[in-house]
Amino acid sequence: MTPPQPDEQSYDDQQSVPLDQASHLLTSFTQFLTVCIHSILYYRSIYPSHTFLTSRAYNFPVHQSRHPKVCSWIRDAVDAVKVQLVLGVVERIAVVIYDGKARVMERWMFDVAGFPAWKSFKETRGIRADEEDDSAEGADNAEGSVENKINWANIDEQLRATIRKLVFASEKMGPLPGGCTFTVAMELRDEGEAPIGHPQLWIPTQSNLQAKSRDKQTPGHDLGGARTTPIRTVEAGPLFFECWVEEGKAKELPLSHTSI
Repeated sequence: MTPPQPDEQSYDDQQSVPLDQASHLLTSFTQFLTVCIHSILYYRSIYPSHTFLTSRAYNFPVHQSRHPKVCSWIRDAVDAVKVQLVLGVVERIAVVIYDGKARVMERWMFDVAGFPAWKSFKETRGIRADEEDDSAEGADNAEGSVENKINWANIDEQLRATIRKLVFASEKMGPLPGGCTFTVAMELRDEGEAPIGHPQLWIPTQSNLQAKSRDKQTPGHDLGGARTTPIRTVEAGPLFFECWVEEGKAKELPLSHTSI
């Protein structure tokens, strides 16, 4: 099964969202993405279960790593994704799991091609995903004027349901080989500029995971994987994205070939 494909949408055609709503939406999605990454690491046993604590998000029990370096890395990764989301250049976000030989085991996909463009949102640098409360407070003050446009309770409910489906999909999948690692990757729109600068937060991914583009007509052979499991489509006001998980072709090999 191939991943769900959204309608093609150019950068200029993206829906624009007012500043007061943008802060709330960015906070909601980046917090959701953070919870998803921690959940994937826990349920796919990337780190031992005793290194996680149990918490709640969206009134749903979730697991969060207790290791300071892991938490810091995830925050930095989500912050870097947020900057590109604000610019409207991201098409897909992937949490990629590799085995000990750097072969793709799984790709947990978040298709944000239908996201709005926050072209008037200037705070693209210097705000961490866990420090957005102050900026979100400004949106709270304007909530009375936008509450008829965005149903925040509906957004939280859909994000909670997505996390529940992600957990269910994780538990249904077979175990991964030992020694797996992970990273966070982005696929950019053709119109988007690569995030090149100093410090260099992003590096090009391997050719086997390069998406088709104007400069690369053939997509990487590991894209799509051997199997694809849909998770959920979220559609709540201007917030629209799709989630699925791709199981890599290397998982089809006998266990003796995938272990270290």
